[in-house]
Amino acid sequence: MKLKLATIILLLCSCNALHIVKWNETLKTTDKNFSALSKEKGMKYAFLHFIDNNGVLLKPNSYPVEGKQTNQLLQSINDTSFQLTWEPLFARSSARGDLGYTYGIYTNTSNNTTKQGTYVTIWKKQKDGLWKFVLDSGNEGLTKPSH
Repeated sequence: MKLKLATIILLLCSCNALHIVKWNETLKTTDKNFSALSKEKGMKYAFLHFIDNNGVLLKPNSYPVEGKQTNQLLQSINDTSFQLTWEPLFARSSARGDLGYTYGIYTNTSNNTTKQGTYVTIWKKQKDGLWKFVLDSGNEGLTKPSH
């Protein structure tokens, strides 16, 4: 009986681990699609498309921008003079598959100048199964670590 119970528990854990791997891949793909939309239609369009209704932006030298203020800020941005793209390096979903985060490297190109930095985005799965971000933040400047 103990062996049967242990086998059932092992199978359940394995199934959950497979779900988490799938959710991680889906989350990373969502972040890549977010970047692709920013490249295609502009940062403002992409952020407005992927932000949760209660989304928060953390910007340098600024208080957190929340909810309606976030939409107002995004609407006011003129993104025709730069292109913001990013590449997620890592994605991790919660065990329930309803929250997760991605982080990676962003590239901001403007007037023949390219700047890179790091970012982290926290995601929440919506009722329709799609991921929207609830918090986004980036750090300017990028230097390679010395080994």
